[in-house]
Amino acid sequence: MILRSLTLDFFRNYPHFEGTFSPGVNVIWGENAQGKTNLLEAMAYLSTASSHRARYDKELIQFGVDHAFVKGEVETRDRTFTLEARLSRGARRQLLSNGVKLKTAGELAGVLNTVLFCPEDLWLIREGAAVRRRFLDTCICQLRPRYAETLAEYRRLYEHKTRILRDWGEHPSLLDTLDEFNLRMAQTGALIIHYRAHFIRRLGEATPVIHRDFSGGREELELGYETVSTVTDPLAQPRAILEELLAHQQSHRRAELEARQCLSGPHKDDLVVLLDGLRARQFASQGQTRTAALSLKLASREIFFQETGEWPVLLLDDVLSELDGKRQEYVLKRITNGQVFITCCEEMELSRLGDARTFHIRGGALVE
Repeated sequence: MILRSLTLDFFRNYPHFEGTFSPGVNVIWGENAQGKTNLLEAMAYLSTASSHRARYDKELIQFGVDHAFVKGEVETRDRTFTLEARLSRGARRQLLSNGVKLKTAGELAGVLNTVLFCPEDLWLIREGAAVRRRFLDTCICQLRPRYAETLAEYRRLYEHKTRILRDWGEHPSLLDTLDEFNLRMAQTGALIIHYRAHFIRRLGEATPVIHRDFSGGREELELGYETVSTVTDPLAQPRAILEELLAHQQSHRRAELEARQCLSGPHKDDLVVLLDGLRARQFASQGQTRTAALSLKLASREIFFQETGEWPVLLLDDVLSELDGKRQEYVLKRITNGQVFITCCEEMELSRLGDARTFHIRGGALVE
């Protein structure tokens, strides 16, 4: 899986950009705030139709302009795909593959798989559960088109139910629709839990091996999945999980009405990381949490390869500068396969990166 080229118009600070890349290592360097991260953000957007930094697409459009354009040429499965994203302040975005308009972002799954690792990810273990859910969802959406559609539907239902619970006191008739929303949320929630559980099982097989190698065998890492308390087996078929979710909703109905908040569902799920049997979030040192986060990211990359037979495009956004020498060397040894993009503030010593290509960025433009 190779991103051959990227074209941008009015994306972030780029009035226009065109670049053709190496199938191996690509180093994007320049001073801070010049647009290096924006390039990786555009690449990842073509993969998932979402940004790790922006909540709304309009934030990706250059200030003072009404539209933005992202295009990538991708080689995968012995085929060439042209992916396009057309963003507008006044209209819905358009996603296209080989000129054909896509109905949902889920249709991008498997065309351009990416694993993005930015400095904030080093805090993946220490941050709240929402960060770890986003990590899981980003991975699964690329591997399972149905999951992306289900997740989008669950979010829509969650927003509707939240409004019902918030406003039912002033508009009691809203409660007439609550049971319908509960059922639909339980149906989509059961699928989400099923998919997350199976991906976490895969992570639980791959991550400890990498972490053991990374830490020199000094620590044992384990992963767990915390979801709705009535779910006895998250790996079960969705129909079995559905009944348990409905039971949880029923038992929390009064509490939800009183709190006017949605208290039942997988929107509270968490990926639990244990080091030597203790929760890493509470008890691990900064160095330990960074090693665990790196191990999770590298494990997800290997799962992509196992699933598709192709390495996903790895996007390392100024991460190496945040690591000590030992961790830098370990990461570089494990990324010898597949296409890699590395951003940094100074042109790197390329001898240890193999046949790397460099790109100097200044002020939203490629310096020739």
